Amino acid sequence: MAVKIKLKRLGKIRSPHYRIVVADSRTRRDGRAIEEIGLYHPVQNPSRIEVDAERVAYWLGVGAQPTEPVMAILKVTGDWQKFKGLPAPAPMKVAEPKADKRALFEAAAKASDDEPKGEAITPKAKKADKKADEAAAESTSESTEA
Repeated sequence: MAVKIKLKRLGKIRSPHYRIVVADSRTRRDGRAIEEIGLYHPVQNPSRIEVDAERVAYWLGVGAQPTEPVMAILKVTGDWQKFKGLPAPAPMKVAEPKADKRALFEAAAKASDDEPKGEAITPKAKKADKKADEAAAESTSESTEA
């Protein structure tokens, strides 16, 4: 039985994500897999790649052949070089950890407390004031017409 390490596509139409799986070469792309050994999310910036290095080394050692896209992923993670005995590649880019939203909110709240409280830039107009303004505007337009 020929075993391949290939990508299994998941996700919606324009937001794909993949699982790196070990499967028989005759199975469908998204068909039954022997084992899942990693994740690949190309839409995220930088791409999210998680690979179980021990299992990859095992399957490569037993003769599983990676497809071209999987081989490119394994070269980025350094697992292919480790298997072949080549020098390790440059380290992968990792997404920066997201800032704590609660801490950001508290810092913004303290900053707004430090600012002096002033009056509104434009005062609120009462309905009665608006009606008086409209009546005055009508009377001036009638006097100019006559």
